[in-house]
Order: sequence, then structure tokens, then C-alpha cells
Amino acid sequence: MSNAKVVENVAAPRGSFPHVKRAGDFVFVSGTSARRPDNSIAGVRTTADGTVVLDIREQTRAVIENTRKILESVGCGLDDLVSVNTYLVSMNDFAGYNEVYGEYFSYEGPTRTTVAVHQLPHPHLLVEMQVTAYVHRQTGTPSPAARRN
Repeated sequence: MSNAKVVENVAAPRGSFPHVKRAGDFVFVSGTSARRPDNSIAGVRTTADGTVVLDIREQTRAVIENTRKILESVGCGLDDLVSVNTYLVSMNDFAGYNEVYGEYFSYEGPTRTTVAVHQLPHPHLLVEMQVTAYVHRQTGTPSPAARRN
């Protein structure tokens, strides 16, 4: 049985790497964006005059929900996160990102680092997250997050 996997019902990786890999009690999730399984991007709309509008709040929510789906595919959840690394294309989006992040996590949640990067793999992507979870497993004992599902 492989400890790395590509997860169905989320956007396929844009390269030769898994969505998630388990190493002992640690679960590592590759950088996750707001891409949908059909490769459209949440938080992107085009106005009547053709202007593209990008929504950091909607993209952040989509990234966290995509991350949740990936974690659930290996029997854990957002409550199991110990670390979040976030990459923003612009620190001007920090307030909107931070607002949505706070809907999901508190001071008791994972540690977090947020940095600005020059660009992400698509010009409409504003945010990407890479996370690490810790899931101590005793035989037959699911994590607290898995028990809630």
C-alpha cells in the first residue's frame, strides 16, 4: 500500500507529485489552490465589460475546503493540522485571506507562516496553502476529526 496518493474529486496535480503523503504519524499535503476538478478557479468572475475580478475570500475558502477533502481522503481533518504555509501573490490580499482563515482556525489551531510570492502557476490564482497534519494512530482508533465525519 502506498503512503502517497492523488485524490479524486479535487483538481489533479499539475506535475508528477501526490496530493498527500503520510510519513509515520505525519500527513503532508502538497500546495493546494482554488482550482476545481474541471480546472476552473473559484473566486474568478468576468464582468459584462470583460474585466476579470478575483476574490481572495472566495479563493481562500476554496483552498481550505480543497485541503479538507484531501485530508479526509486519508482519515483526518482540519483539526489535525499542525502547520500551514500560505503563499499570497500580494500582501494587499492579506486582510481578506486572514478574515476567512479565522473562520476556520483559532489561536489553538495550527502554526502559520504567510509569505508573498512573485506568482503562482496560473495568473488567476491569488493564494496557495501547503499543510502538515499530525495523526497519532493506535490500531483501530480514528483521529478526533475522523470520528466527527
